[in-house]
Amino acid sequence: MATVSDGQPRSPGKGPAGANKALSAALRDAGCSYASLALRVNELGRRQGTDSNYDKASVTRWLNGQQPRGNTPELIAAVLSERLGHAVSPTDLGFLPDQQRPVVGRALVYREDLADTLHTLAELGSTDISRRSLLGAVPFVAGALTNPQRDWLLWLVEHAGDHDVTHLAPVTDGGPVEQVHAMISMFDQMDNHFGGGGVRTSIVHYLCTEVVPMLQRRGTPPHQQRLLYAAAARLAAMAGWSSYDAGEYGLAQRYMTQGLRLCAEGRDRVLGGQILAGLSHLATNLGRPDEGVALARAGIATAKDSGSPLGLMRLYAMSARGHAARGRSGETAEALKLAEQQLDASRGAAQESVWVRFLDHHYLQAESALCFRDLGLAAQAERTAGESVDANADRRRRQAISRSVLATAHLQQNRLDEAIGTATKALDTLSAVHSERSIQALRDFRKRLEPRSHEPLVQEFERRSRPVLGAVA
Repeated sequence: MATVSDGQPRSPGKGPAGANKALSAALRDAGCSYASLALRVNELGRRQGTDSNYDKASVTRWLNGQQPRGNTPELIAAVLSERLGHAVSPTDLGFLPDQQRPVVGRALVYREDLADTLHTLAELGSTDISRRSLLGAVPFVAGALTNPQRDWLLWLVEHAGDHDVTHLAPVTDGGPVEQVHAMISMFDQMDNHFGGGGVRTSIVHYLCTEVVPMLQRRGTPPHQQRLLYAAAARLAAMAGWSSYDAGEYGLAQRYMTQGLRLCAEGRDRVLGGQILAGLSHLATNLGRPDEGVALARAGIATAKDSGSPLGLMRLYAMSARGHAARGRSGETAEALKLAEQQLDASRGAAQESVWVRFLDHHYLQAESALCFRDLGLAAQAERTAGESVDANADRRRRQAISRSVLATAHLQQNRLDEAIGTATKALDTLSAVHSERSIQALRDFRKRLEPRSHEPLVQEFERRSRPVLGAVA
């Protein structure tokens, strides 16, 4: 773990006469004290692999014009974005830009300028692959989720009367759209089998070096161009999901945000809803279930007239996940009921958009099990997680997560032997899957073992799991 203490020397001319007025104004508007800013920056940094010891004296130096080291300006911007309720970049806060910061800041924004979106996506992918100037983790910024929701919903209202929604039946013309769909299918198979961490770089490379240049060429027929934009949006969402699965939460947020903008060019409301579902999942799992519910609601508004019951089923499930994380059992039950109704309304995968054909009863079981776990409904969690485990032998990531939920359900019913046995099977599955989401689910189970840490069975599981899950925090 990297350790950070002080920043770089002031640039010539900095000091009291050149104090950082932008940072001072942001602190004042956010009602944020020097000490609380420093504490939150340290906390956020530790989550992302940087051990810092900033204090209120550090903040005073920043206000006097000192440039913090590494990715600390991004962390400061993330903290103040949360407090202010809207996205601010390091440059907005008066920090000197470097090669990395412009694209990391731009990629959080849903922009009207399509050429700028394509340039941002290509630059983000290039920087990501080469790790050029990516100093530490790129932070997840909860406050930046508002902008894409607002601009997407404004687009939705402006195109409310359109009847040219793309449902994207399989393309068979042998052209570039069919080729991109074939690559998407291959990436999907690899992701399901090995986890997002194993395929992430390939997705990003293909999107940014092959597909974005296709979109920048002139002369493509309009219908084919629209299909290409939708396929690119799907790839950007996949880059986001695979980044999420690799523990790169800030990159996941940025790829999904840019994917949502491309989705508007593709006029694909089904896919737009699914990208919002991905952002909802990310927000809820990172401790912002309020944002998770809001994003799911935006997705429901997007997909309600798209002719995709399966897409709506997933969005109601994401709404349920957010409500469950907040301990709201009534709202969770209502959202799961609506998800079941949409599942029953579907006429089968073949009648749905290609983007949601993987969704089925077993998907809803797995998400419901997580809701029941979070609400402490152990018997219901055991039943649904057990059914999910049995149904998903070929989907290792989903099976690993459901096994962890099942282990928690056993533990909640004071059946320690069964809990440890099930968790051990989940641990064995993780040896073949590179998935941070699966690891986090098992860490959640391990944390629940802490009150029984004196028992030999628990101690043995902790010893066996340490190489995969890391040491107990």
